[in-house]
Order: sequence, then structure tokens, then C-alpha cells
Amino acid sequence: MAERVLIFDTTMRDGEQSPGATMTADDKVEIARALDRLGVDIIEAGFPFSSPGDFEAVQRVARAVRRPIIAGLAHANAQAVDACCDAVRVAERPRCHVFLSSSDVHLLYQLKKGPEEILLQATEMVARAKKKVSDVEFSPMDATRTQRDYLVRVLSSVIAAGATTINVPDTVGYTTPDEFYDLIRYCFEHVSGIEKVTVSVHCHNDLGLAVPNSLAAIRAGARQVECTINGIGERAGNASLEEIVMTLRTRHDLYGVETGIDTTKLYPTSRLVSDITGLVVQPNKAIVGGNAFRHESGIHQDGIIKNPITYEIMDPVSVGRSDRELYLGKLSGRAAVRKRLSELGYNLSDEELGKFFAEFKRLADTKKQVTDQDLEALMGEERREERGRYRLENLQAVCGSDRVHRQASVTLVDRDGKRLHRVAQGNGPVAAVFAAISQAVGLKPEPELLDYTVKSITGTAEAQGDVTVQLRADGVVVNGRGVSTDIVEASAKAYINALNRLLEAPALTSV
Repeated sequence: MAERVLIFDTTMRDGEQSPGATMTADDKVEIARALDRLGVDIIEAGFPFSSPGDFEAVQRVARAVRRPIIAGLAHANAQAVDACCDAVRVAERPRCHVFLSSSDVHLLYQLKKGPEEILLQATEMVARAKKKVSDVEFSPMDATRTQRDYLVRVLSSVIAAGATTINVPDTVGYTTPDEFYDLIRYCFEHVSGIEKVTVSVHCHNDLGLAVPNSLAAIRAGARQVECTINGIGERAGNASLEEIVMTLRTRHDLYGVETGIDTTKLYPTSRLVSDITGLVVQPNKAIVGGNAFRHESGIHQDGIIKNPITYEIMDPVSVGRSDRELYLGKLSGRAAVRKRLSELGYNLSDEELGKFFAEFKRLADTKKQVTDQDLEALMGEERREERGRYRLENLQAVCGSDRVHRQASVTLVDRDGKRLHRVAQGNGPVAAVFAAISQAVGLKPEPELLDYTVKSITGTAEAQGDVTVQLRADGVVVNGRGVSTDIVEASAKAYINALNRLLEAPALTSV
């Protein structure tokens, strides 16, 4: 039987550090359940010491999802370790993940401490965590720029103190596959007690090498890999879970290892995370991008028709995508809609289906054909409206060459059913809508608009518009997303979604 590589998902911790990708506790529980269905082994749910909100979110995830190990991240100090252990203690299988910098660069310029002091601090905090939970992971931050002999001392010491997993992070995405392979082999050859623990890696993508570095580490003997859905994370992101898993599966002849991932859940999980975070998956993204299984070249199309293996090394169905497009329309019934949603990974209750079907019919009245992408967009819109503090009830916008008449009238409804109405002007209908929404909810000053993007969900003239906005207020950056066949309405929904997210902003950290 092939050896097993453990999949450690940090979408809800490191992934949340993507600018604007703030997740509420409800968001984290929903993602955690999807990760559970996907089959990940460890879920890093957050950084409990960072804020009361993140502490609560980690606890809620730990209570809601029982099969995987639930980990929390902690600085190597007593308060953070205690908070982390308290948050994950309710899990069926709790883990405390302690981290502390080890490179000369970090010690000199950031921590301003000597190597012996850091060594002692790391050892003491691992021992402290071990008294509270049996499963303790340690990460020497910036390991790939750490002197190897010192790295060996740190890892040997924390293993002796009770660490059950040692993680070697490429925190700044600096290393290369050959170099990382050598480093992992060096650790296996020199770290005392390494045979008793799981060796893990955590790679960042600053040079675009997070996945190849992770795979090199697996070849060197690492048996846990830390990654995120869609590769989201700090700066250029983390190693992409779906790319690692499908590489190990597709090239089993080369790697000879297995994972416990149900690959048919990869695409639905990718869409869920994209929808919740507001981070759109680039079209040419491997495995889950919109173009990953599309063939434009005549030669490629000819080959695919004759035998898909000519130009496809993976079956799209194996990652949860459809090998065909089923179009629904205004004459489609509930059964057909339920069936297609189920095939796309959405299993709705009768009540949920009733609400969704009403929106489906509204869309079908404006579009001749409703595609899979439309269904997924509608699902996301339903989720955003259900969870937000405010939702859009009515919108009227006026535009034209006469600046005086560029104004918008907006009516919002809050969770208590109270209606908020404002009329505002702007340089155009979208600017007027944003101003009216900000005034309706009483935001002063108005949030700074960092980015505004519009794209078509499908390539037709009647397509839904998918709008994303990025706002900043009081140093907090959030993303918002909205979908509608009317671009102004989609813009309003995206802005409201972003404003709702501004109300929750946990502190962040890095490994």
C-alpha cells in the first residue's frame, strides 16, 4: 500500500490573509464542512489569540466538524498558546500549532533576540502547549533562510519537548525545488527524533514555486503538506491544494503516495471559497480555472472528439466538473433545477430550494438559457444576502450626459427588517449608488474604493454581470461581490457585501 500524505488546509488562516478575504464565523463553519467532505486531514481554522471573533470562529469550527484534526495557530508566547489550546480543546482531535522565527534576518531585524533565547522560547512554548493538548505542531518561521545547523538544533529541541509534527515553512517563497529537497533530506539526516514525528512543509508562492517546492519535499520524505484552496494566502499566496492533490494522483508513477482527498469535491470547494472570499479564480488557473478544460484550437478539438486522452491528462469529472453543459430555462421545473444543483455539489433543503427557485425563475425570465455558471452565481448571491447585515431591496439609478441627473435612489433592509432609504449623486450611476448606500448605513467617512472589476459570467449579450469591489476603511481591506443581469444592481450588491464584511475584521499573522 502506498504511503499517505496528510493534507493540512490553512485556507481559513493563511488564506484569510489575502487582502480583503475576511471570513465571518459562519463563513468558516461552511468552508470547514466543505473541507470535511473534501477529505482534508487537518483544518487550520484560525489564529485564536488575534481577536475574540477569531477565537469564537475556531471554537465553532471545532464543534461543527468532528472527523479532521482542528488546528489553531499560536505565537510562541504563553497567552497565545493558552488561547489556542482553549479554542481547539472542544475538537474531537485538537492541535496547537506554535510558530517562532528562526532565521538570522528575522532574529536581527524583527525579534531583536539572540539564537539561544529563541531556542529556549520555542522549547518552552511547545512544552506548555503539550500540557494542554496532545497534538502539537511547531514551525520555525523563515526556515529556508535559517542556518541549517541552527534549524537542526531548534527542531531537535522542540521534538524533545513534545512536538508531534515539525513544519519547515518557506515563509517568503525564497527556495527552489532542488534546494528544498536537499533541506528536507538534511533534516531527516540530522534532526534528533525526527523518525518519531510527522515532517510537514508550508510553501509560499512569491516566485511561483510553492507547488513544485511542496512536491519536492514530498519526494524527500515529507508526509504532511500545508496548502490552501485556490492557492490563496499572504502576498502571492500558498501552495494550491488542488494542484498538489491532482499532481500526486495524476503522476502516482512518479511520487508513489496517496491522499485521502475526494477529488470530485475539488471544483465545488474552489467555487465556494471564491464566492465567500470574493477572490475570483483566474481563468487559466490549473484544475479549477474556467479555461482548464476548454479547447479552442481546431487540432485540439479534433483530438478531444476522437479521444479525450489526446489532450486531457485528467477527466474533468474527476475534479468535480461537468463534462457537458446542461442549459435550463424558464420552463424548467424544480426537479431539474434540484438535480443540476446536486450535480454541481449543492444539496438544498426543500425550503432552501423554494427560495432559490424563485430567484432562478426571475433570472430565467431575463435569460433564454441559464448555465451552470449562472446557477453557481445565484447560489453565491443567496448566501451573501442571507448572511449580511444589510441587503438591497430597491434601486433606481439615472445617468446621462447631464451631470445633474446622475443620481441613485437606494432602499436597504437590515436584519431587523428596518428600511433605510437614501438618494445621492455621483460622477456616474455606480458612484451615485455607492454614495447612497454609504449614506444609508451611516458610514462617515465613505470607505475608500481600492478596486472595481466587472466581468461577464458567460460570453453572451444577456449574460449576468459579476462585479467585485475592494474597500478600505480604518486600515481594514475587504472584498465584496455581486451578481445580476443589471450591472448597476450587481455593483450595488457587491458594495453592500463589502460593507457587511467591514463589520468583522480579525487580526492576521503569518507563517
